[in-house]
Amino acid sequence: MAPEYAMHGQFSVKSDVFSFGVLVLEILSGQKNTCFRNGESVEDLLSFAWLSWRNGTSIDFVDPMLKESTGLIRDIMRSIHIALLCVQECVADRPTMAAVVLMLSSFSLSLPMPSGPAFYMHSNITEETSLIKEYNTRMTDSSELAKSKYIGSSRNEASISELYPR
Repeated sequence: MAPEYAMHGQFSVKSDVFSFGVLVLEILSGQKNTCFRNGESVEDLLSFAWLSWRNGTSIDFVDPMLKESTGLIRDIMRSIHIALLCVQECVADRPTMAAVVLMLSSFSLSLPMPSGPAFYMHSNITEETSLIKEYNTRMTDSSELAKSKYIGSSRNEASISELYPR
């Protein structure tokens, strides 16, 4: 979902361009945007694609089956570049679909450098795991305290309303 629609409810033709870019990245990586995992890192598909492209390791982003089955790595890399142009955070920076078609069909056309994607974030699973463990420990300690404090009593102040039609 395009960020401008998710945040502000604004929809435009560039929202479709964003969705197209996400779809291309999902196809090339062989993974969904919603549940993307890369080894120790847990991050979204767009962030990983952007970091891979920026670090010059886009080939690591590509689905291994796709890498093995085709000799067209140059086409795959160009498709990643175009997809990253489609998912840029700034709506005005995204190309139109007509421009995307032209980019896909003309290899002599040079592509502009993409800026960061929408919803760009990066996290480490060890940081998240330690935060979750800390939270669970606190919750367990507080629930044990609550159990020991109120072990012999129960208080129910529920009121029941029964509605009958006329």
